[in-house]
Amino acid sequence: MLEEPTSLRIEDPGVRALFTEAARFQSWLDVEAALAQAQAELGIIPAAAAREIVAKAHLKYLDLAAVRAGLAKTGHPLVPLVWALDRACEGDAGGYVHWGATTQNITQTGQLLQVRQAHEIFLRQLGSVLTHLAGLAERTKDALLPGRTHGQHAVPATFGFKVAVWIDELCRHVERLRACEARVFVAMLGGGAGTLASLGELGLATQEKMAVRLGMRPMSLPARTIGDHQAEYVTLLGLLAATAGKIGREIYTLMKQEFGEVEEPVPAGTVGSSTMPQKRNPKLSQDIIAAAAQIRALVPLALDAMQTEHEADRATSIMMSRALVQACELTGDMLQRMISLFDGLQVFPARMRENLDLSGGLIMAEALMLELGKQIGRQRAHDAVYDAAQGSVTQSRPFRELLAEDPHVHARLTAPQIDALLDPARYTGLCRQFAERGAETARKVAATIDHRAS
Repeated sequence: MLEEPTSLRIEDPGVRALFTEAARFQSWLDVEAALAQAQAELGIIPAAAAREIVAKAHLKYLDLAAVRAGLAKTGHPLVPLVWALDRACEGDAGGYVHWGATTQNITQTGQLLQVRQAHEIFLRQLGSVLTHLAGLAERTKDALLPGRTHGQHAVPATFGFKVAVWIDELCRHVERLRACEARVFVAMLGGGAGTLASLGELGLATQEKMAVRLGMRPMSLPARTIGDHQAEYVTLLGLLAATAGKIGREIYTLMKQEFGEVEEPVPAGTVGSSTMPQKRNPKLSQDIIAAAAQIRALVPLALDAMQTEHEADRATSIMMSRALVQACELTGDMLQRMISLFDGLQVFPARMRENLDLSGGLIMAEALMLELGKQIGRQRAHDAVYDAAQGSVTQSRPFRELLAEDPHVHARLTAPQIDALLDPARYTGLCRQFAERGAETARKVAATIDHRAS
């Protein structure tokens, strides 16, 4: 779990609560109940037995102390729970619990029920992040700053453009998460080796009815070695984490005093250091970077867990389960911190403009080259502006002064023209439009998430 900042309370998104022992046991009971209902519909087990199983498939009816003792004795993750449900059922109904199923059928399907709940939380969190970014993009669509490539000033841009880039990526992550649902959230019922020998011709129909009861799709082939759908989900969270980490790193960098262009929320009373009283550390962005790195590190584990030998393998099941659960918990932490970050992010346009002017107009070299190139050709113009720009740096002389001395420039561009070409506000391309469009898109995507949740 990420360490919570001492003076910035981060609301718990509820993801970790989905993976507690109680939640895990209940998800398995939900699958057992759905299985019994499906089998009763098909005449595999008595309807009365199914009704009793469904009625008692709740933790409040089970002796959890006995379950835990059974777990310690047997070393088996599910059998003691099945025993407890059997004992809780009246009459002979308990004898029909877990009919024709194997452990992985129940535990994997149950875990995907838990992941699906986390999935809905992630989408709502992303909707909140996008809503905050929409407002930020609009507010900063004209906030000039130096566009940087390879860590150096390139051409002017706006902070709103930077935000629009983040929105663009995050919206695609929403698309990916939605698109994977039919593949990822599937119910498995294949029996001991995935062959459905225990249920025969009624096996696929049972799996389908069980899946419908759980609001899932059935696996087309319920083999226990199939894990690509689970690995896909971890990979998608890894992609989301890569974007979140990049955003966190950008905020972290721009908050350095040398940049001073933004500051994440630093509430009164926040302590940055036990020994340096002046510290205003970027805690949220560092938490995001750290969580994102941990999520990405789980992707190889999930992919490796797909390498299951023969028809089942406990080792790879454990690996996949660990990758899924940890990726979900960390994603909830990460997204909640992104919400807090952008809910209170401060932007300093004046400092951005100061940074933009640091090079004394060198950032406008491309604009000058292209205008001059209209008269003498691009390559000759590039050479002329290059000489002036490099001389400005190596000789510590004003760029404007060296431009005025160049015969190609002097003969074709007047001083007022050069002044205009050195104005960065005139050379931001479509930054404003990208920011406005990004804000509109972010709100539309967030609205679809809200509509879905309602």
